[in-house]
Amino acid sequence: MSTGFDRDAEEFARGARAIVVLPDQGGASREVDARLEETAGLAAAIGVEVVERVGLRVRQPRPATLIGGGQVESLHERVEALGASLAVFDAALSPVQQRNLETGLGCKVIDRTGLILEIFGERARTAEGRLQVELAHLDYQSSRLVRSWTHLERQRGGFGFLGGPGETQIEADRRMIRDRMARLRRELDQVSRTRTLHRDRRQRAPWPVVALVGYTNAGKSTLFNRLTGAGVMAENLLFATLDPTLRQISLPGIDKAILSDTVGFVSDLPTQLVAAFKATLEEVVSADLLIHVRDIAHPDSEAQRHDVEAVLGEIGVDPETPRIEAWNKLDALEDDRRDGVIADAAARADVVAISALTGEGVDELIAAAAARLTAGHRRFMLTLDPADGAGAAWLHQHGEVLDHWMADDGAHYEVRLAPEDHERFVSRAG
Repeated sequence: MSTGFDRDAEEFARGARAIVVLPDQGGASREVDARLEETAGLAAAIGVEVVERVGLRVRQPRPATLIGGGQVESLHERVEALGASLAVFDAALSPVQQRNLETGLGCKVIDRTGLILEIFGERARTAEGRLQVELAHLDYQSSRLVRSWTHLERQRGGFGFLGGPGETQIEADRRMIRDRMARLRRELDQVSRTRTLHRDRRQRAPWPVVALVGYTNAGKSTLFNRLTGAGVMAENLLFATLDPTLRQISLPGIDKAILSDTVGFVSDLPTQLVAAFKATLEEVVSADLLIHVRDIAHPDSEAQRHDVEAVLGEIGVDPETPRIEAWNKLDALEDDRRDGVIADAAARADVVAISALTGEGVDELIAAAAARLTAGHRRFMLTLDPADGAGAAWLHQHGEVLDHWMADDGAHYEVRLAPEDHERFVSRAG
C-alpha cells in the first residue's frame, strides 16, 4: 500500500530487531505477560524480530515521554546492548511523546495503533481492504506531520495574480491528505452501495446470514474452512486474514445459508480502523446469527470476549442479535481443564465446546446454529398440485420438509417454516 507520503517511523524493515515495551498504568484487565505476548505476536506477524519484552510500571504518565526519565535511560541502554532498531510501545503515544522517545532511545518508536495499521496495510488483499487501510493510515498520519516530515518549514508562494501570503508545506500536505481522504471515502461509499445491493438481493431470496466473529487468532478461519471446505488462509498468526469471505452452506432444516468470515478483533483496536472497516463489517451488523469463536485455551479468553463485544457495539450490532459462543481449541487443553470446559459449555444453551482443528463438537455447533435460526419456525400442512415441482423445490429450499405423501387430492407436505415464509408461499399459490 502506498499513500503517496513518506512514513518515517510508521514504516520499518522486515526483520528489524525490536524491543516490546508495555507501560503498565494499572487498571488493565489483562496480565502484563499476556499483553506483552500479544504485542510481540503482532510484531512477529509482519516479520519483526522481538529480542526483548519489558513491562514498566507507570504511576504518573509524563506528557513528554509517557514513561519516566530513568525508565527512558534504562531502555536506551537495553536498545544499545541488544542492537535494536525499533521500540514497539503497547500504548497510544502522542506525536510529541513518540518524537521524544525516539530521541531518548536512539531508535525508531511505534505505538500500538501504528503497529496494527502496519499489519493491516501489509495483509489487505482486496481493493476495498486497501482503500480502508489507506484511509485509516492517513487519518492516523495527519496528526503526526510535525514529527514525521523534514520539509515542513518551507513556505510555498502564492499563485495567480494576487500572490497572497502562500502556505507552509505542512498546510499543503494536510490539504493533500484531506483531499485524498475525501476521494477514498467516496470510493468506499460506492463499495458500500454495491454491497448493499448484493445484500438486498440475498434478503429477497431470502437466505439467513451467519457471521463468525472473534478475537484475532481465535480460530475463525479454521472453523470457516471446516464448515465450507474453503481454502481461506488459517495460520497460528495474528490477523492472518483481513478481507471478509462469504460462502454458501447448508444447515439442518435450512437448504441454503451464507457464512461470513470476518477480520479478527483485538483489544484497543484503533478507532481509525473501526471507522474504516465499517463497510466490511456490515455483514456482521445485518447477520441473522453471530457465532462468537473464542480461544478458550487462552489465559485472557474472558477479557478477549469483552473486547469483541465492545467492538460489536461500536460498529452498531443489535445486542438482541442471536449469538452462540464456540469455545474453540479444546485440543490445546490438558485433560482436566478440557473436561471442565466441556461440562461448563454443556450447562449453557448458548455455548458449544469445539476444536475447529480436529472437528470435535463441530456437528453440535451446526445443530445449535440451525436450531437458533429456525427457532421461530412452525409446522404447516400444505397441499400442492403433483405437477408443481417449483413449489416443492421452494419448500425444500426455505423450510424443513418433515413428511410428504401423495393422495387423490394432490401432494401433501408437512413442513416446518417461518411464519413469514408460509405467508409468502400461500400468496404465491394464490
